[in-house]
Amino acid sequence: MSEQYNDIIHMPHHVSVSRPQMPRRHRAAQFAPFAALTGYEDALDESGRRTDSKAELCDDDAAELNEKIRLLGARIAAEPYCEVTYFVPDKRKSGGRYVTVTGNVRFIEEASRQLIFCGGLRIPLDDIMKISL
Repeated sequence: MSEQYNDIIHMPHHVSVSRPQMPRRHRAAQFAPFAALTGYEDALDESGRRTDSKAELCDDDAAELNEKIRLLGARIAAEPYCEVTYFVPDKRKSGGRYVTVTGNVRFIEEASRQLIFCGGLRIPLDDIMKISL
């Protein structure tokens, strides 16, 4: 080592009496690299998120589903209780997920082809996969 620092090399480290020492975690954060790729982790999380594809009903299942919708329509005045499994398309990527809800059906709107529950939930008839009465 060079001899030009010999006068200070063995001096004790200065510790302030008026200011507290910075915690190591905060001190390390000063020297941490900045996030050069902002949003990269979010993009990775989004690409890793799984979605299901919408299944198509066979003719027999579609006929059975139409019959159950007809039965609901016939008993609509009593606000029948049922369980409905339907497909919800994903807003960000192709595919979606299947959701099952239960409740009383208030109305079947033929013009917009929607099943309307008493709580206000609207389910498109074309997205319904299963109805349990």
